[in-house]
Amino acid sequence: MKSKLIPISAAAASLGVSIDTLRRWDGSGKLKAIRKSPGGIRYYSENDIELLSHEIFKLAYEWASNSIPTEIPSIFYCPNSSIFQVRLIKMQDILIAVPSIEKIFSLLVAVAGEIGNNSFDHNIGNWPDLPGIFLGYDVNKKEIVLADRGIGILKTLKRVRPELDNYKDALTVAFTEIISGRAPEERGNGLKFVRKVIAENPISLFFQSGDAEIRMAKENSDLNIESSDKTIRGCMAMIRF
Repeated sequence: MKSKLIPISAAAASLGVSIDTLRRWDGSGKLKAIRKSPGGIRYYSENDIELLSHEIFKLAYEWASNSIPTEIPSIFYCPNSSIFQVRLIKMQDILIAVPSIEKIFSLLVAVAGEIGNNSFDHNIGNWPDLPGIFLGYDVNKKEIVLADRGIGILKTLKRVRPELDNYKDALTVAFTEIISGRAPEERGNGLKFVRKVIAENPISLFFQSGDAEIRMAKENSDLNIESSDKTIRGCMAMIRF
């Protein structure tokens, strides 16, 4: 389903920035506007504005999408899988104490673990610049954000599916097909396991790699993959609960 378009004034108010700032972001490519006619009013995707209104997501997205990695607080940066696992356990200890999610906290940790582990597994020896991933979460806002500056879904899958030539098709394969040699158990099914969990629980997921993005929520696991205005080399994910 296409995202609703909102005018630049509403987008600026939602993000808490000036209209001039949005114009500069449009010019630099940080947040591209949509014009219904040449020289007309700038409009923005409501989905894009909603995502960027989340501080942790904004920080991770800027880190993942810039040509040179921006500086991020060390509490969000996991340079290797060992540190990621430690931070994942810490997150689990925090989530387990939240009364409203006692039935799904372990699934949230499992989904975040799959996405993060994929980043490390698929980029071993291939990190283009900065290795490691971004992991941040806000219990009050009920969101978990992960990002990496890796090679991305398309380049990863082309190793075994060389006929893939775009990110939309690569995301479809990633979320629907088992193409690795790992044992066919749930946690071995990677993003297929993630899709199953999302479809059966009050959890939603935004996931982007390259210029393609996907949104999924409970009882709506259809692969509604859309093109993104901005391209990231690696992967971005926001889990909401």
